Amino acid sequence: MEGRIPLVDVLASHRSLGSELPDAIARVLGSGRYIQGVETRRFEEAYARYCGTKEAIAVDSGTAALHLAFLACGLKPGDEVLTSPFTFVATGTALLHANLTPVFADIRPADFNLDPGKIDGALTSKTRAILPVHLFGTPCDMTAIAEIARRRKLLVIEDAAQAHGATHAGKRAGSFGDAATFSFYPSKNLAAVGDGGAVVTSKAEVAQDVRLRRDHGRTSKYEHGLLGWNYRMDEFQAAALNVKLPRLDEWNNRRRALAARYHERLQGSPLTLPTPDAGSVWHLYVIRTPKRDALRDHLEKQGIETGVHYPLPLHLQPPFANLGHKRGGFPEAERAADEVLSLPMYPELGDEGVDRVSAAIRSFFSA
Repeated sequence: MEGRIPLVDVLASHRSLGSELPDAIARVLGSGRYIQGVETRRFEEAYARYCGTKEAIAVDSGTAALHLAFLACGLKPGDEVLTSPFTFVATGTALLHANLTPVFADIRPADFNLDPGKIDGALTSKTRAILPVHLFGTPCDMTAIAEIARRRKLLVIEDAAQAHGATHAGKRAGSFGDAATFSFYPSKNLAAVGDGGAVVTSKAEVAQDVRLRRDHGRTSKYEHGLLGWNYRMDEFQAAALNVKLPRLDEWNNRRRALAARYHERLQGSPLTLPTPDAGSVWHLYVIRTPKRDALRDHLEKQGIETGVHYPLPLHLQPPFANLGHKRGGFPEAERAADEVLSLPMYPELGDEGVDRVSAAIRSFFSA
C-alpha cells in the first residue's frame, strides 16, 4: 500500500518553512518575554491590516475570542443570539458561558452556512445579535445577513474560525460585523503551534474592552477596571503566526487549486460535491453521501484519513438540551450531519494526493 494520506498534515506545513519557524521560537525563548511582547503587537497590527479592520486583539483560543466578543459588544445575560446549529460546539458553548441564549436557524444545503431566508422566522423580541459561521472556509451570504441585521437593529458577530482570508463581495471575512473571531488551532489555514485566537473589529470601544478583559480587566499593574480572564496569547504562538501570515494567501490559493481538482476528478460520481465559491479558502473539502460511513471505512482501508465535521448538530447535543429542541427541528443541519465527509485538504497534498483520493472514491462506487 502507498503511504498514508492524513486529513491534515501539520508537519508538512512546518517543513515548508525551513528554519524560519524554529528560529522564531528560539528568538522568543532567548528574549525572556513570553507574554504580550513585541511578537504579539506585531501580529495584531499585521492581522488587522490583513482582515481590513482597524484592530485585532490576540487571545489564547478561538473560544476565548467568542466569549470576549460577546461581552465587548454589550450583550447581556438572557439576550438571544441567532446562529447555526451546524458548527463546532464552541460556537454555542461560548454563548452559554456568556449566559446568552442560542437561537438556531437552519442551514443552506449547498454551502452548510446559515440560510438568510430562515433568519427572520427565528428572531424574537429578545434577539440582540446574529452570529454567522463561515463554515469550512466558505463565507456566509453577508450581504443578506447584514441587511437583515440593519433592518432589525441587530449586532453581527462573525465566527470566522475556519475562514482566514475568505472573501465575500470583495471584503475579507471578519470585516462585515461589529466584531469577528478567529481560531489559530494547529489544523487551521493560519495555524499557531498550539492554541490561539483573535478578535478583530473596527470599533475602538469593542477593541478596548477585549484588550482589558483578556488580561484580567487590568487597567494598571494591580488595578482592574473590568471583570476579566486570563485569555492572553503567548509570544511563541504570535511568533509562529508572524512567520506564517505572509504565506497565507499562497497557501489558500493552493487549497483553491486542490478543491478545483477534487471537483474535476469527482464530477459525475454519486456524491454531492461542495458548491464552487471563488471566495472560499477551502479549510475543508466536504462531500456528501448517504453511504458516508461505508465510504469512510473503504478509504481508511486504502490508507486515506477522512473526518466527519460534524456528526451531531448543536441542538441535539446535551449542553443545549434545556432549549427544548428535538430531532426534526432543523432538517437540513441534521441531514448534513448524517452525510458529510471531509477529504484530505492541506496545501502540501498535491495533485497526486487528490488523484489518489478521488480514484479510491470512484473504486468504492464502481464496486
